[in-house]
Amino acid sequence: MFGNLFEEEESEGFSSASPKERAAKGTDEPPPPRGRSLLCGIKNQGGTCYLNSLLQTLLFTPEFREELFRLGPQELGCLEDKDKPEAKVRVIPLQLQRLFTRLLLVNQQSASTTDLTDSFGWNSSQGTNQQDVQELNRILFSALEHSLVGTSGSTFIHRLYHGTIVNSIVCKECGNISQRQEDFLDLTVCVCGVSSLEEALWNMFVEEEMFEGTNLYCCARCDRLVTAAKSAKLKKLPPFMTMSLLRFSFDFSKLERYKETGRYSFPLTINLRPFCEQTDGEDMDFTYDLFSVIIHKGGCYGGHYHAYIKDIDELGRWEPPDEDCKPKTQMKIKEVKEVCEPKLQEDDPLSLLTTIISQESPKSVLIDQLGQKLMDKIGSSWSKKFRKQYGPIGKFLQSHSDVFMLVSNGTRVALKANPPSPATECPAPAEKTTEPTAADSGTSAREQEIKPEGSHWFDLNDSTVTSIRESDIEKQFQGKESAYMLFYRKTQLFRPSEARNNPLYKVPSQLIQMAQDENIQLQQKREQFEASNNTVELQLHLAPFYRLDNGALQPISTEPSGITALSFDRRKTVGDLRFTIYQMQELWEGDMALTVAKSLPAGLHLYNTLTADDVSLYSVGIHTNSDLFVWNGREVYGATVQTGAEWEPVLLTVVRPFLGEDFEREAQNGVECKQSECE
Repeated sequence: MFGNLFEEEESEGFSSASPKERAAKGTDEPPPPRGRSLLCGIKNQGGTCYLNSLLQTLLFTPEFREELFRLGPQELGCLEDKDKPEAKVRVIPLQLQRLFTRLLLVNQQSASTTDLTDSFGWNSSQGTNQQDVQELNRILFSALEHSLVGTSGSTFIHRLYHGTIVNSIVCKECGNISQRQEDFLDLTVCVCGVSSLEEALWNMFVEEEMFEGTNLYCCARCDRLVTAAKSAKLKKLPPFMTMSLLRFSFDFSKLERYKETGRYSFPLTINLRPFCEQTDGEDMDFTYDLFSVIIHKGGCYGGHYHAYIKDIDELGRWEPPDEDCKPKTQMKIKEVKEVCEPKLQEDDPLSLLTTIISQESPKSVLIDQLGQKLMDKIGSSWSKKFRKQYGPIGKFLQSHSDVFMLVSNGTRVALKANPPSPATECPAPAEKTTEPTAADSGTSAREQEIKPEGSHWFDLNDSTVTSIRESDIEKQFQGKESAYMLFYRKTQLFRPSEARNNPLYKVPSQLIQMAQDENIQLQQKREQFEASNNTVELQLHLAPFYRLDNGALQPISTEPSGITALSFDRRKTVGDLRFTIYQMQELWEGDMALTVAKSLPAGLHLYNTLTADDVSLYSVGIHTNSDLFVWNGREVYGATVQTGAEWEPVLLTVVRPFLGEDFEREAQNGVECKQSECE
């Protein structure tokens, strides 16, 4: 692969957990579905954030995506045949097609690039070492062009990105012009010493470099050294213009590399007419719109890449960023605030935790991150504000089992049944239907009022996708986190109406079928995982095998025949459990009561009876290894059984101190004398 310019910063790009630690956390859990943006991120293999940013940019370049999808199996072959020596299989474009399809159609939070990087011939270490995204852009295009030789797509990279620069040298003595053309797929522009992209382009294509004094030019016509002027112009403009910013420079006095972090502005729309050789034509022929910014955060020897991308076909759901929900002076933004974030009750922990969880895109929060999110929300920790009154946060969650539930093997907390919280959750846009109702039209009108011009920008940061404002791009003009590559597309490029809000547009049928199959498999895995995650192991104690002795229930026999193990889904109701036990105990007659029991040193004791048949086992606090006593609810073999914590039997062990053998004999003799007198 190419040179190691950077090493990935661990805190930015990936988790350093060992394989054993990852296995302990449960790798069998299926990937979560997409978040509120409805867009799919890309998993970081350890140091591939640069690759992820470029791939997302190419995905959201509609013309690139559609050119790739236009190539069918008859030209590319089939991946199933790649090991056959006689088969011609073009693995890189096939894997890229599959990745794009998964990003568009498979309902998962993030997709993997492992199959794609395997097709590059990368090994595991090359997936953990970060490289330069500008160099990757050129190498990936070269690999695609090489792979597509002999197909109808062999020239599509050239058609979309290829441009031409003409370099001219004009002799000031005879006027002879010497020209040389230079091809490019991206323009490398200077950052050092300039303040904007336009200034850098002006220096490249308008300013002339003079050959004079001791630096003269040898004119072929004059056949001697003469004064001359060198200049360059853009001769052929491609549909897509990629600008690679030279952020990294070398300080020859210190003999070290450094990153240019000064302010460097670039426009959302740029007119390249002043920099072209031929300036005839309409402005639209020279005008480009910015649609992607790849951003580098960090320094020369460590960093992280992510991308700000405009969703041209509006495939995702754009919502106002969180900061837009704060109060502003403008009336329209006030309306957004009223809808998205009403005033929180900061002294009510139940309201705060419910709000925090409901505003998370997967509607669940890692338990070990809940405290930090609370701190971010109110500026105070749980221990400082609530622990004295409510105890530890984990105990508080358990005491409100009617509101919260633990998922993912107890590592995450979610709201029970994930109820939407209209008081705290930003409203989702109306789903697109073939015949929208009047209510839908009203919602759309309100969204149009809230949505600013130039929206549908997203920050695609590995697995995370969030909405941003177009104005947020200006924040990347300078600093350690700043723009590194700019992607412009011609303004005159037209997108058909059929492509809007339609991720299926131009996707081949065989890839759509692949995505549908993967969605079915994912849904089955999620259902199986949820079922296994919510399955509790119950111990059923049957009344006919017990008797009441000294206030506690004791088994009649030492054989464990009176205890029945039952695996049951705790999302089901008490009534479902009762019906299941009825079916298991075919000879049971009369009423059946289910009472929570606990084995104490004195014996089995009963607590609360489950009476509400329409309530789930989770809501009544049933968990794995819970003991349930199955009886008629009144008596056991004619003996009334007292239930509740206040009737817990106590087993007392009386300990008498040893006072010596003589004292013990005297005490024993005294007891015997008393017994004889009584007789």
